[in-house]
This record gives sequence, structure tokens and C-alpha cells, in this order.
Amino acid sequence: MKDLLYIWAIALASIFLTACDDDDFTLSPSAVLTFSADTVKVDTVFSNTPSAMRTFWAYNRNGSGLRCTSIRLERGNQSGFRVNVQGTYLGPESGYQTSDVELRKGDSLRVFVEVTPARQNSPKPTLVEDNLLFTLESGQVQKVNLQSFAWNATLVRSLQVTRDTTLAGPVPIVIQGNVQVAPGATLTLAPGTTLYFHGSAGMEVGGCLKSLGTADEPVTLRGDRIDHMFDYLPYDRVSGQWHGIHFADSSYGNELVYTDLHGAFDGIVADSADVTRLKLSLINSTVHNSKGVGVSLNQVKAVLENSQITNSLRQCVSITGGDVSINQCTIAQFYPFDGNRGAAFAMTGPLVNMLCQNTLITGYADDEMMITTHKKLTYRFADCIIRTPKITTADSVYFTRVVYEDIEDTTHCGRKHFARMNTHNLIYDFGLDSLSSAIGRASQLTALPHDRLGRRRDEHPDIGAYEYLNHR
Repeated sequence: MKDLLYIWAIALASIFLTACDDDDFTLSPSAVLTFSADTVKVDTVFSNTPSAMRTFWAYNRNGSGLRCTSIRLERGNQSGFRVNVQGTYLGPESGYQTSDVELRKGDSLRVFVEVTPARQNSPKPTLVEDNLLFTLESGQVQKVNLQSFAWNATLVRSLQVTRDTTLAGPVPIVIQGNVQVAPGATLTLAPGTTLYFHGSAGMEVGGCLKSLGTADEPVTLRGDRIDHMFDYLPYDRVSGQWHGIHFADSSYGNELVYTDLHGAFDGIVADSADVTRLKLSLINSTVHNSKGVGVSLNQVKAVLENSQITNSLRQCVSITGGDVSINQCTIAQFYPFDGNRGAAFAMTGPLVNMLCQNTLITGYADDEMMITTHKKLTYRFADCIIRTPKITTADSVYFTRVVYEDIEDTTHCGRKHFARMNTHNLIYDFGLDSLSSAIGRASQLTALPHDRLGRRRDEHPDIGAYEYLNHR
């Protein structure tokens, strides 16, 4: 019994001494914190717009505890940074600091960082900095640098266009809420204009949209997230960042020229209208990475030339009736976020007419074209490359000088057509690779003189929106 009591006494003493050891805090100047990052970089954000959150860790890897007499945001309210230290917000009420923070040996604390930068004095992205200062009980002061780039922008909320209006300028335009173009009004987007749409914002066009970019100064329509989802992945490469463009039944004469539209939900949806009046011209433009449909034409008259329509969860191009002319387009279905993706090209009737020439239609699937049989389906494909089984039925008369991709050909077709297909980082270049079977296959009679980028095609033009210029 005495031996048992003796053992218990030793055990209790050991626990007591260990607890005392854990409560030992050092004043040694050599004992300092270790940080998971010496510099915390928040992505570029628009001025007066909150950023995404970043975090880092502070570790005590010493043999004794450390006390921080203060953890302080050096510039206070001057930089726009907001910091939370393990649940304690460093706000104005506390003088942008917290005091008497203890880290026992082996302990750590997590720090959360955001920023809403003020408007800057430069039209270009401007570096905004602050320091988070950790003052230890020993007198040692350690710092973690906080950085972000702030970019001035013009903020537009729920734009109602009731008379002819032009948006222009090198300064980014951030759209919160829909842009609504009333019947009878025209909204013009000048060369070099970039619209950044917030969340579910988009364009509802009852009147007319003229997006008039040039080869040197394209118009860009995209989401407003200019930060990163992951270190390697900007939000700009993620689909569904904004709503897209909807042309109502009252809308005619719309032009998208040298316009880059990407990252939307539905890229372009055109409602049924009088098919004797031109509703949409999509010229030298891109509709890429849509979470719904890329371009949906519903009983309308439309012209698509020299345009890239790629990577949509549903169809890249969907035609439901109407009068549609397509020439020198690249329609490619390599949507990366869902294996249950739609076809590159889908069509049903009744059609007044559909003529598709010198166009590349391809993708991951064995068959990237869906045509629903209809008695009033009037169409023709000429001088195209199509990833679909060879047409041997009576419908073959609608296909003239068409090359049907051989799915067994893994060197010249499918993704091998294109210059770059980085599916990990979601970087796509739909310019032709030197191995592409589209090179030199377009009709000399019907090919357009210039390609998507405004470059002159040669005497042996290539199928698709892009001319491969180094192949002669």
C-alpha cells in the first residue's frame, strides 16, 4: 500500500512539474516566432471593393512559451487592411491591436487578412502595403508584410440605357446589377472597353448593342473577380462568373466585333424574332468557358464569322430554327468542369436556312454534332471538319467536302488541332497547331480574307477562326 502511494505521489509531482514547465515563458531575445509567410500577398482588387481572405500562421517552436505584449497593424486605418488574430478583430475600437497574446511552446495562432483599398492616384494597379507587428515580451519586434495591388475602376450600378449611350475609356468599368438596354436605344462599347460584371449581373438587351472592338483594342466582357481561387487558378478562368448577354425579341441589329466574352453562365442567348431582319452579327469574337450554353440562337437571323465559340457545359452553339450563316469559326467542346457536357454544335428546326462553311467543329466526345431531324430542316455544311461519324444516309447531300474526324486519329484531330490545351491550369489557345488537319483545307472561294486576330489568310486558307501562318 505504501509503495502504491509512493508511486502516485511521484506521478502527481511529475504532472505538476510538467505543467509548471509548460507555463514557463522566456524573455530571451533569441526566442522568436516563426511565420508560415513573411509576406502575405492579397490579389489585385478594385479600389473600394473587398478582397478575398488570406491566412497565415504564427508558430512558437521554442522550448518555452512566448508572450506578445501587442500585435498591431502598423498603419491602422490608412491602408485598408483588416486583420483578425485568432478570433480577435484588430479594429478602431482596440486601436488596431491586441495585447497579451500567449503562445506556449509548440503552440500556434492563425491570422486572417483582408483588404478594401481606397481609390488610388494612378489609373494603373498600385501597390498597397502595411505591416503586422508582433512585439514580444523580450522587446523583440517581428513583422509580417501585407501587400495588395489596388486598381481604380468606374463603378456602375444597374445601368438603365434609355437613349443612345457609349461606354468607353481605359479605366475598368465594374457593373453591379444588370445593364438594361431599352427598346429603341443603342448601347455602344468603344474599342478597348472592358466591362467587369459582378456576380449575377449581365446584359438584358431590348434595344441594340454595338460592341465595336478592333484587332488592337478589343472589347472584353468578363466577371469582376480579379483574384485567385487557388494559387494557380485565377477566377477569370472559371465559368459562371456573370450572367451573360440576353437579346430580347424586340432587339435587332446587334454587333459584337472583336469582342472577347468569357466566364459567363450563358454567353449569348437570342430570343425568337423576325427572321427577315438581322438580329446578331458575331464577327472576329470569342465566347469561351460558359457554364450554360455558349451561343443560343432561337428562331433568329444571325451571322457568325471568324469567331471562336468554345468550352460550354451545354452546347457551344445551339440553333433552334431561323436563318443562320457561319463561316470560318472554331467551335470546340473541351469544357473542363463537368464530364456530362453538351455537344459542340446542336441544331433543330424548322430552319429557313443554315449554311456552315470552313468551320472546325470538334471536342472530347466521339460525336460533337447533334441534328434533330425535322421536315423543314434546310441546311448545308461545306468545307468543314466535323467530329461526327460519317454521314451515309440520305442527309449526306447536305455535307459537301466535309472531313469527318477519325476518333482513332490522336495526332491530328480533337485536342491535337490546337496550340495549347493546359487542362490543369485551364489555359487554352485555340490557334492551330502545326499538326492540325485543318491547315490548308478551307475553300479558296469562300474563305474570309482575314482571321480572328485580323491577320491576312494566305492562298491556302485554313479551316477555323485562326490561320496558322508558319506552315508555308
